[in-house]
Amino acid sequence: MKVVNSLRSLKNRHRDCQVVRRKGRIYVINKTNRRFKARQG
Repeated sequence: MKVVNSLRSLKNRHRDCQVVRRKGRIYVINKTNRRFKARQG
């Protein structure tokens, strides 16, 4: 999982990427290709 300041570029890496909020943090998750996970902050 990458930890980055801005998730906008990581959301565009794959068409199945979703931005979700969990426990106050913002994550990029991808159900089909799990290596595209990322977290902000």
